Amino acid sequence: VQLVESGGGLVQAGGSLRLSCAASGRPFRNYAMGWFRQAPGKEREFVAGISSYGRTTDYADSVKGRFTISRENAKNTGWLQMNSLKPEDTAVYVCAADITVERVRTGSGYWGQGTQVTVSS
Repeated sequence: VQLVESGGGLVQAGGSLRLSCAASGRPFRNYAMGWFRQAPGKEREFVAGISSYGRTTDYADSVKGRFTISRENAKNTGWLQMNSLKPEDTAVYVCAADITVERVRTGSGYWGQGTQVTVSS
């Protein structure tokens, strides 16, 4: 599975961004997907995950209530809606895919290249 992210950018604190992850190569419906982020000098962090048909979602405590993960298999696309952004959300956001959300969380599977999100105070 090839994954390509888009939608990153610069936003002020309190603002919103919507990231997209476009999949190709294999049937997207066969894979759970998720988002990770990595800030300079910090370890990669799991942000959110969603099962292959969207029935199950999982979020890091740091983004619960602010971020929403979703997908549309017919469009081979997943999204991460980010609201109430904070400067500490600044990072490169990377899309990932694997058989289950649990496997996505381990960091195995397929990865995109990432998109930069910068939140100014």
